Amino acid sequence: MNREDRTYIALDLGTSNILAYVSKQGIVYNEPSIMAYDNISNSLVALGQDAYDMIGKTHDNIRMVVPIKDGVITDLDAAQEMLQNIFEKLKMVGDWKNSIILLACPSEVTELERDALKQVAYDMGAELVFVEEEVKMAAIGAGINIELPKGYVVLDIGGGTTDIAIIASGDIILSRSIKVAGNYFDEEIKKYIRSEYNITIGDKTAENVKKDLGSLAKNKGDSSMSVFGRDIISGLPKEAVVESEEIRNVLINSFSKITDLIIELMENTPPELAGDIVKNGFTICGGGALINGIQEYFNQIFSVPVVISANALTGVVEGAKIFEKMILKRLESGYYGKNGEFAKAKHNSSKYI
Repeated sequence: MNREDRTYIALDLGTSNILAYVSKQGIVYNEPSIMAYDNISNSLVALGQDAYDMIGKTHDNIRMVVPIKDGVITDLDAAQEMLQNIFEKLKMVGDWKNSIILLACPSEVTELERDALKQVAYDMGAELVFVEEEVKMAAIGAGINIELPKGYVVLDIGGGTTDIAIIASGDIILSRSIKVAGNYFDEEIKKYIRSEYNITIGDKTAENVKKDLGSLAKNKGDSSMSVFGRDIISGLPKEAVVESEEIRNVLINSFSKITDLIIELMENTPPELAGDIVKNGFTICGGGALINGIQEYFNQIFSVPVVISANALTGVVEGAKIFEKMILKRLESGYYGKNGEFAKAKHNSSKYI
């Protein structure tokens, strides 16, 4: 069988969502990366959207597990079981046989964790397994031709981390990661509402406030919404009306940390690449790219063009889809070793020529 005829499977192992792409089928899985376990039997009760719907509504015998949190695999066994169950759920275990697998992981995932995840794929019958950083795949998915000798700044604002990378000549030149992203924004909103209104709200409510009121720019006709939670003094249910300006201030305070990290990265950028960045600007990917006013926010601070990825939520797996052609080309040229990996790669499992 030619490698071109083998099934190509790409997985975006994000903190918030897991996406799976299969050649000739498209995106076949896109659900929250959360699992529910029975504490007594230690068996899996629910996965993905079914588990997400249980958040805040479980009894003591059910525990919720997020295998990848803040860009780090916090439960390797659960992460391995999650991969197995996703494909069993889709009745696609047979597609792994002799397949080529690409795992797109947060940049903070360690080499040991990468090897463990790859072993899951090999155990399920994969012929070749590659691991790449999500921010690199997001850049490709956003339409950037990263093989050109031009510098681009890519911000991938996910659920657990914001990855910032300068990419040129086919790979990451400099990168930084910070645990300030979607989940962090939700926590800051929860803290603010608790402080200002004496109400404790849940994760889902905070996320809805972020989506409905979140903005980094002042808009005409600012809006408000009612939030419901538990009064921290009386313990009774309580309602509060939150204004969009309040949430904007919370988000701006959070984004200042991302801005500081970008400045630090730019200070270490080679001069030639800095010149490219002035022309090419920033490309923003991930769920955080959908926050209202984010383009204007970064443009005003850095005075460079700012582009929002057209497929911000699925950009990583879209990039992995394009990356398939690059993998096949390099396999033909013998660029990879006999196990499909670049022999001397230290950080990524594959490097561009």
